[in-house]
Formats: sequence, structure tokens, C-alpha cells
Amino acid sequence: MMSELTRRKLLASTGAIGTVGLAGCLGGRDGEVPPPEVTDDRIEEWELVDESSGTIFEREVGPVTVTALEHTLAYEHRGVAAAVAETFDSDGSPVVLFATRVDLRPGLDRLPFGIGRDRVMSQVETAADKAFRRQLASAGLEDIRRTNEGTLEIDTGHEATVYTYRASFSTASTVEIAPGVTEEVTGTVEMEGRVAVWHDGRDVLLAGGTYPIERLTTAIDEGLPEGGPDAEELVDSEALSADPTTYEEDVEALIVSVE
Repeated sequence: MMSELTRRKLLASTGAIGTVGLAGCLGGRDGEVPPPEVTDDRIEEWELVDESSGTIFEREVGPVTVTALEHTLAYEHRGVAAAVAETFDSDGSPVVLFATRVDLRPGLDRLPFGIGRDRVMSQVETAADKAFRRQLASAGLEDIRRTNEGTLEIDTGHEATVYTYRASFSTASTVEIAPGVTEEVTGTVEMEGRVAVWHDGRDVLLAGGTYPIERLTTAIDEGLPEGGPDAEELVDSEALSADPTTYEEDVEALIVSVE
């Protein structure tokens, strides 16, 4: 089942003013913004669940009006989405990925004397930060906080600004703790998310994703009675019991592969 997270645009929800026809009037690319491409083979394990486009903002920058248009792809990890749907009373998966191409018209390299370049990039980064927080909240993640800001080298050789977040994912499930005996258990899983923002010489690209920092079965273990079987004995799911670093490595590899 598609989560609310994947029904919304990564950026266009930050005050979009609607798609506008700008072909030929601002220079640079004409027509629609092409989708970004996730080039790492790991993407085959993820399902494209939403594709959207829109306008992020329109701002006066010196003597020109800069319009930022976006095209976003949203993915869910197939194995986790299926396991979460089967095991937890949750709508959708917390392990997700986004890739967005932002077409600035005129482009950063076309701004007169470079006027406003840093300002425009700052506005895109701010939009990404606010949107990602909202996306995490709409997916049911709680206690969202940004924990770090740094840089990340993209496979194309560009350097991205990367933001790291922490949040928690609350779950509820019914497990059979003994033959014919079931119990309702609740718990939380600590999650981490990253959003990278960079300029590739023409467009601004954004890529982000979320992954657990502890096994997803932790949420079940929290609610089980002491002395009884643990979650891995009760829930037969490789996706839920997998080492969380597996998802972290996948998300990072996919982020840096976007172009």
C-alpha cells in the first residue's frame, strides 16, 4: 500500500505556485523538466511509487525573476514495504528514496554577474529541508530533528551539501506468542534520513532517503513479555530482521548515483 509519504512531492509542497509555461522566455532548457536518473543497480530492489512535477518557487533576484521547477521520483524498498504491510498496522514503508531534478530558469550560470547564486542555492536547500521534514512526518515518523550538516561526494564528481536527520517510527502488531495465543505489541524503531543537494553545472539535484538504524524487529521486541520468544523467532522476515547497515549502505549508494 502506498504511504502518504509517497503521495506527496518532495519539494513542490513547500509553497508551490503551480506549473507555469516558461518555454523560451527565460533561456536555458525549454519545456518540461526531465526526470532525474538513479543509476545504481540497487534501484532494481525498489519500486517507483510516485512521479510528480511542479514549481518550487519564483523569486526576484536582482534584475531577474528566477523560477525553480522540479521533477521528482519517489521509491519504496519492495522487501521492507511488503514486510511492514504484513507485520505492522502501518500504512506504507519507512524505507524510502527520493530523487529530484530542479531546473532553475534562468540557470545559475546565466544570472548576470553571478548575482544571487548563493541566495538561490540557499533557498533550494531550505525548501529541501522543510519538505523532507514534512515528508517524514506524513510517513508517521516522529521526533524529527536535524542532527548534522556536511558534504558528500557524488559519483559524477560534484560535491553535495548533505543534511542528516533522526526520527522514530512507531508500530503496532499482533504476534502469536504461543499456539493459539496472540498479543498486541507496540514499539518504536529509530530511523535516520539524509538529503543531499548539489549543482551539476546545469541543474540542481536533490536525493534523499530514510533507513532504520536498528533492526525493524526491535519494535516488536519492545512489547514482548520478558522470558518469552523474541521477535526473530516469531516473525519470519528477512527484511525486518536484516542488519540495518544494509539499508543505510543502499540509500547512500543510491543517493550518490543520482544524475
